[in-house]
Amino acid sequence: MATHDENVVWHAHAVTRADRQRQHGHQGVVLWFTGLSGSGKSTVAGALEQALHQLGVSTYLLDGDNVRHGLCRDLGFSDADRKENIRRVGEVARLMVDAGLVVLTAFISPHRAERQMVREMLGTGEFIEVFVDTPLAICEARDPKGLYKKARAGELRNFTGIDSVYEAPEQPEIHLDGEQLVTKLTAQLLDLLRRRDIIES
Repeated sequence: MATHDENVVWHAHAVTRADRQRQHGHQGVVLWFTGLSGSGKSTVAGALEQALHQLGVSTYLLDGDNVRHGLCRDLGFSDADRKENIRRVGEVARLMVDAGLVVLTAFISPHRAERQMVREMLGTGEFIEVFVDTPLAICEARDPKGLYKKARAGELRNFTGIDSVYEAPEQPEIHLDGEQLVTKLTAQLLDLLRRRDIIES
């Protein structure tokens, strides 16, 4: 990985993060959804974004598949590429938090070290790890993209939960039961954001 050129200097802006947060009426924060493929991460993140939008909260949802269409289209699924994928997403999320947005990310992000790396990019209280905990058997039964079927047939290598490890969060800010209704999970997340004074009660 290339190091910073000495001629590349970080520029401070006249409009500060505090200015942007005042304009939005809330602080910036990242809700980092993690879980197996088919756990419901994207569905719950999307439902939460809709609920926040209706409350007038400025949001942006970074979805794993969407990011790989553009920003990370050059990356595969080796451990090194997965780490770089998460690093890039973390940097984008950090910039969006600086812009005063509530950022929702839906990535398997299977390794604790990579999730910790993103946490350390952000300020205290700006990273909320959301573990969508759904049993592998349920995820495999759902299999919305047919990926588990391909992995079981040997057509897809390095697939998390089958031939690549998933390291579950040990102390997530919120632990969701992925078998519950999306409306119930969304309500739990809204309650967390209110208790943390990120959105108004």
